[in-house]
Amino acid sequence: MPNNKELKNKYDAIIVGSGGTGLTAALQARKLGLNVVILEKNEKTGGNTSRASSGMNASESLVQLQEGIIDNNRDFYEETLKGGGLLNDRAMLKYFVNHSALAISWLMKYGVNLTDLTITGGMSKKRAHRPGSMEPVGFYLTSRLTTQVKKAGVDIFTSAKVSKLLQDKNGRVNGVEVETEDGVKTIKAKAVLLATGGFGASKDIIKKYRPDLVDYKTTNQPGATGDGLKLAENVGAQLMQMNFIQVHPTADTDNPHVYLIGEGLRGEGAILVNKAGERFVNELSTRKIVSNAITDLHEDGAYLIFDYGVRAHFAAVEFYDQIGLVVHGDSLDQLAEKIGVDPYNLNETVSNWNKAVETHKDKAFGRTTGMDRLLDRGPYFAIHIHPAIHYTMGGIHIDTDTEVLDTNGNVIKGLYAAGEASGGLHGNNRIGGNSIAETVIFGRQAGIQMTKYARTIK
Repeated sequence: MPNNKELKNKYDAIIVGSGGTGLTAALQARKLGLNVVILEKNEKTGGNTSRASSGMNASESLVQLQEGIIDNNRDFYEETLKGGGLLNDRAMLKYFVNHSALAISWLMKYGVNLTDLTITGGMSKKRAHRPGSMEPVGFYLTSRLTTQVKKAGVDIFTSAKVSKLLQDKNGRVNGVEVETEDGVKTIKAKAVLLATGGFGASKDIIKKYRPDLVDYKTTNQPGATGDGLKLAENVGAQLMQMNFIQVHPTADTDNPHVYLIGEGLRGEGAILVNKAGERFVNELSTRKIVSNAITDLHEDGAYLIFDYGVRAHFAAVEFYDQIGLVVHGDSLDQLAEKIGVDPYNLNETVSNWNKAVETHKDKAFGRTTGMDRLLDRGPYFAIHIHPAIHYTMGGIHIDTDTEVLDTNGNVIKGLYAAGEASGGLHGNNRIGGNSIAETVIFGRQAGIQMTKYARTIK
């Protein structure tokens, strides 16, 4: 995307990164009157957010009530805390939960309508909001927000890599150095937001904190190399919980490009089977539990099994199929033959699963969610999956105002961080659907707080 505007020497706010967090913050700050620029090192906007496929979690939303779902923030809080091994930053989590429904409504104001609901692992209610068309939430969100941000008058520059944060004599962050196609430029600002995403594609950072995961493939876009964390560390910011790296249980790693197979597919009723054609786990346990169960098979991954009825409720399958990840079978026998699992066992497994759905009692593994439909509508489908590095829960230490904290716990004035670049919200395991919610909830908060701060500076 050519940058046809000229990069100015000064803005009210500089936003580094153009995923869900950066776009949300830019739109919110602009609507509050700030002159904002987004600097994106990749050639196009969207970051990792554009790859997200399941949904955006929220409790007590108007969409839930419309669907007859009575939810409450307390349950969302407790289930996320449990999912994160009780290691979540409680204040961050409370802010997150209490502002989740508002974030859904705020998006609707800008034509981002997440009106369909599904469920993800570790949640007791349908909280994952997604487009009514059931298309993958990430690209839907980032493409629409990009349009809104441009319409609002925010300058976006791609192929613009921020290499340094600038500070005044009092240590306040007041600008950046950025590498562009025209050379290195210095840009001044009242506030800088690091919305640079995580470090799932950074072998060097992973090797430092989790050498056991260094050979795992990743679902992240190649630009997820922890740049924001390095920039922040260079001005004395504290990094926290860096060893908490999430492995997603279902990714296609058989191709050079790793594809995440969204948790929403299991939320709609898909099951997992091993080489023997048998289930081996509650498919909607937390990602940590499901990933470990697949790894412990020592069988070169596992298979997601689903039918036409499930496929019709998860539009991302059309994309997976288009790129050759989906195996088809007119019957379960034919599918079993194609993927090399025992046909008798697969039929038996699906039959037992259908009984569990009918009685809503999964005696085998205690699954209680994603049981809305039988697997009885041919053709049948399978996707071969492996666990892959998916999300980095650790990152820059921030407070609930998205202000960056130094190693003594003091605020670094003028510097903000939000989204996957920040740490603490998720504990040691992120619940599916919470990252998109984090980008919007804390992206908005960053936009608001940067504006508040900028107004105090002459």
